[in-house]
Amino acid sequence: MAFEGLAERLQNTIKKMTGKGKVSEQDVKEMAREVRLALLEADVNFKVVKDFIKKIKERAVGQEVMNSLTPGQQIIKIVKEELTDLMGGEQSKIAVSERPPTVIMMVGLQGAGKTTTTGKLANLLRKKHNRKPLLVAADVYRPAAINQLETIGKQLNLPVFSKGTDANPVDIANDAIAHAKEEHYDYVLIDTAGRLHTDENLMTELREIKENVDPAEILLVVDSMTGQDAVNVAESFDEQLAVSGVILTKLDNDNRGGAALSIRAVTQKPIKYAGMGEKLDELEVFHPERMASRILGMGDVLSLIEKAQENVDEKKAKELEEKMRSATFTFDDFLDQMEQVKSMGPLEDLLGMIPGANKMKGLKNAQIDEKQLVYVEAIIHSMTKKEREDPSIMNASRKKRIAKGAGRPVSEVNRLLKQFEEMKKMMKQMSGMQKGKKGKKKKGLNLPFM
Repeated sequence: MAFEGLAERLQNTIKKMTGKGKVSEQDVKEMAREVRLALLEADVNFKVVKDFIKKIKERAVGQEVMNSLTPGQQIIKIVKEELTDLMGGEQSKIAVSERPPTVIMMVGLQGAGKTTTTGKLANLLRKKHNRKPLLVAADVYRPAAINQLETIGKQLNLPVFSKGTDANPVDIANDAIAHAKEEHYDYVLIDTAGRLHTDENLMTELREIKENVDPAEILLVVDSMTGQDAVNVAESFDEQLAVSGVILTKLDNDNRGGAALSIRAVTQKPIKYAGMGEKLDELEVFHPERMASRILGMGDVLSLIEKAQENVDEKKAKELEEKMRSATFTFDDFLDQMEQVKSMGPLEDLLGMIPGANKMKGLKNAQIDEKQLVYVEAIIHSMTKKEREDPSIMNASRKKRIAKGAGRPVSEVNRLLKQFEEMKKMMKQMSGMQKGKKGKKKKGLNLPFM
């Protein structure tokens, strides 16, 4: 999960302040020292840390905290606001040209995930914004890059404009834009060449492409796991090209998080998107405020709702709700619900979006073994249709047969059946409670096995 190490340190530090009825300057100094160490350990730029701590100390010993009835909560508020500001304050939206197509140059070093990210961004533009994107293979020095982009295009059912490895990248870009105008594409995403390090040849070529195509966006793709190196790369590209925004890859694996917290402050360029996994649909719009909430253990309800709206079938959700109310929920419905929740992403990440989940008994530091879900599916698939619809018919021989078919012990079958019955009882009780509230119905998603 993103920022895991940093998040744990910050949350533990701030937790010490929340129980205090009064906060002294010494308390603030000690907290600031802990926060400073946490940020430096996360590989955040030293100057950025210094400025950040200075702002927090100034605000934390001010009137808003010292005269507050809940000083601990006020300090959390201050840290959240300053973290949000550090990462850019507000979401930075992608540009849209008045006359289509909108041209986006994707730049970055080899190994940062630039080609894959180009495909991910095109997919997101089509899915979220209902746009018609064209991918352009302009990295002629690495045949594998062209093949990779074409493979990604096939997987996503998106068109790829390519002229092979013998063409000039500037000509490829110009021809791609002419083709996009003829075919009425909304966006042209140019996957440019990268190197293992920045050099003059690379920058000269990128400047030539920029001068010829006049892109609306120059998005720099950087690997967040490289920490301070990511910031240095961003500064170097920005000096030469004046990049308009940054896309951070591998943010899901980054226990330090230094790049995300430093890049915006050092370069003054907004982080526009974040790669949260290897799959082609795991690119997220970067929301500084939501990320600050996640880091401080406050959850991210808005992102959770958006994920649900994108991945959960509304009609099925309504049918499921009716079945829960009438207690006719079956194992088939359970499987269906599992599939929908799995499509929203790793369960660990989803739990991180629920406010207070990190403090709940049994969920704190929980390592969710998604293999267990595979075992549950195997057990349910080993049941007959009649058994899935009416588990009450289960007897010892049926359980033994199901366990054998799933390759799991009988004890796991018994445990699943018990949990399923308890869940159905709980649903029935909740349904009764909702009916008692003058017909008021609580809106939301039912995620029974989370």
